[in-house]
Parts: sequence; structure tokens; C-alpha cells
Amino acid sequence: MSKTYEIVPVPTRILTIHDDIVEAINEYGKDKIGPNDVICVAESVVAITQGRVRRPETIKPTFFSRILSPLFPPFGSISNWHSMQALIECEGKWRIFFAVLAGAVAKCVGIAGVFYRLGGEQARLIDDATGTMPPYDKHIVYGPTEPFKVAERIANSTGAFGAAVADVNDLKRSCVLGVSNGVDSDEVARILLDNPFGNASQKTPIVIIKNYRKN
Repeated sequence: MSKTYEIVPVPTRILTIHDDIVEAINEYGKDKIGPNDVICVAESVVAITQGRVRRPETIKPTFFSRILSPLFPPFGSISNWHSMQALIECEGKWRIFFAVLAGAVAKCVGIAGVFYRLGGEQARLIDDATGTMPPYDKHIVYGPTEPFKVAERIANSTGAFGAAVADVNDLKRSCVLGVSNGVDSDEVARILLDNPFGNASQKTPIVIIKNYRKN
């Protein structure tokens, strides 16, 4: 029998590159956080507060980005020249080229997801413009750095049992990038599967899993 948890969204203002994610959690969620809780933060907001954003017009697409980006579905984060070029600059053009090649071959024999396994961490995490909340809906947002350290900072600062940095969407995709000590990343990913975050007009990029330790 699966466990059930109460999940409490934490409303905030729009968080920017001028904010510190730990300070924001303490400012908006301190009165909601208990010693048995796990605080979960959307990875895109963590990345924004780390300054990991870039305007597309500052990126010059190369030959590789122009030929590779159309190979991806138009709703994907790397389906245009600029986001593909941003990925290439992070992971290296030959790594991305061979990941695309291997992914195409694998799809021919019914194996999905090979590109994202071979293309490096940013292949899974990078968000194209319009992929996040204003005012960063006109920016490319990279995945956050050191998510495990971020989670530990959050847990230590707030007095919560633990913390997690998570990448969740409305397509039932839930992935935890980093957790603090004692938190099961697979279990938290399952708890967040229905995407309780609200990164747009809801402004709830932080959620609290209540009484995680007691369950």
C-alpha cells in the first residue's frame, strides 16, 4: 500500500537572479516548515537564482545547431537553433552529435531516451525560451549547479528534515536532481509525480512534503 502525504505549496513573489533560494524559502515558508518535513524546490527556479540564464540573441548558432535542432519535436527544449547551440556549448559539439546519432539508431530498434542518456546532464535540463516563468520566459535557462549542496543548505538553514531539488512537469515526468542526507530521491520523485509546483502565474515554485519522516 503506497503512503500518502500532504503537500503544501508555498506562494512567493517572482524570484530572480538577485535572490538567494535559501533566503527566499525562509522568507516565504518558514512558518509552514516542520522538523519532519521535506522542502522541494523546482530546479528551474534554483537555476535562475544561480544566474544560469541567457538571452537567445546573445547566442550565435553554428552549423551543428542548425542541422541538429530540427531533428527534435517542435515542443522540445532543444528544437530551435539557439537552445541547441546553448547545449552544444555546455556539453561539446561532438558529444551532442554522437548522442543524436546513437539516439536515432536506437529509435530504429525501439529504444527511446538514448540521446538524453548520452548527451550530458544539460540535455535533460536545459529549458528553451518560454519554458519557464516571466520575466525569464524570454531566456534560455540551464540546469542548476550542485543541487545536492543546495538541498543540504536548505535543510540546514530551515530546520526541516530534508530538502530536494526537482525537475517535474505536467507530462508525468518527475526527476529529483539532488537531495539532502536521509531523503530518498526516488520516493520524492514519486510523491511529486502530479506536479504540485506552480512556476507561472501561481508563483509556487516551492512545496513542502509534510511529515515525510513520520511516514
